[in-house]
Amino acid sequence: MDRKRVLLVVGGGVAAYKALELVRLLRKADIAVRPVLTHAGARFVTPLSLAALAEDRVYEDLFSLTDEAEMGHIQLSRSADLVVVAPATADLMAKAAAGLADDLASTLLLATDKPVLMAPAMNVRMWEHKATRRNLATLRGDGVMFVGPDEGAMACGEFGEGRLAEPEAIFQAILDALAGPAGAPLAGKRVLVTAGPTAEPIDPVRVLTNRSSGKQGYAIAAALARLGAAVTLVSGPTALAAPAGVRRVQVETALEMLAASKAALPADAAICVAAVADWRVDEVFGIKLKKGKDGPPTLRLVENPDILAALAATGPGRPKLVIGFAAETDNVEKNARAKLARKGCDWIVANDVAGTGVMGGDRNAVMIVDARGIEHWPLADKTEVAARLARRIADDLTGAPA
Repeated sequence: MDRKRVLLVVGGGVAAYKALELVRLLRKADIAVRPVLTHAGARFVTPLSLAALAEDRVYEDLFSLTDEAEMGHIQLSRSADLVVVAPATADLMAKAAAGLADDLASTLLLATDKPVLMAPAMNVRMWEHKATRRNLATLRGDGVMFVGPDEGAMACGEFGEGRLAEPEAIFQAILDALAGPAGAPLAGKRVLVTAGPTAEPIDPVRVLTNRSSGKQGYAIAAALARLGAAVTLVSGPTALAAPAGVRRVQVETALEMLAASKAALPADAAICVAAVADWRVDEVFGIKLKKGKDGPPTLRLVENPDILAALAATGPGRPKLVIGFAAETDNVEKNARAKLARKGCDWIVANDVAGTGVMGGDRNAVMIVDARGIEHWPLADKTEVAARLARRIADDLTGAPA
């Protein structure tokens, strides 16, 4: 990165401990880190820990005579290539959106002329509050970049969106931001991503569906958007929020997903991550089925359309790159090769879902199957898998050497 420099603002919250791992990742990549620790942040991590990992002093006080004599806050705000706020608390976001400057962190954010990347972390109710949504929209309008937040269990005991993104995901977002124009190789490219399950109705209350959470597909959509692509995410029912900068089209059934996918064309690439139900009932019952003395009803199943094969079919409008996913429970490599040939797509991303914790979990180990052979990737966070796959897609679409 040619000795890039990051000014890291650590806000107050339980998630501040993750900032230590982020600093370690940055220093391992030979990126200089200058930490700024808020008074609330110091309740969760110590200046000594940050200084030791960053190999630099920690700045805390706006009115420190020593700091102002050695490096004034204006110079500090402009001393790095990128300003990163992790965790970005609701308070820090509100101050930045309103242009307040009553402490060192908020003053630096107001005075900087460098790009700013925020990684929000807060209680789910705070994240969903109208004031936070207004502040988020304002900051995005001002050009602030965001990574996360993630969904999951929180220290307060609640569950939902608001968890700080994992350090690896923030690190990748920092690399993309530091790369500048070179970090947006997909600018001008249109990409379609399908994600999540489909839900095929049986009656007004019952559906045929599967265990897909949509996490991997949403992570891929977010990673492609960070590389500059105009992403349309056609999503089945999930509990996930639409990634920043991504246009989401919500669907339920396979027929709806096919129609929405075709409507998103033309596209340079189509990445079919969705776990589409293979079958639907021939006739949906208009009222809720009741248990009776004659036993369970007979359901006649018919085959759903093959969305991947339809998008991969040769002809006008076919995306340059069509990628399918294969969730297998046995003979993963063999089945992936067969699916590649059968569907007519360019790559298959296969994984073994026989074990627990893959479908609906946060980590994944995949293999990439294409005409050149098989490439095995190690177990990693789904955001890391997404970032690596997005880079591979960018290389393919831009003609970069493999």
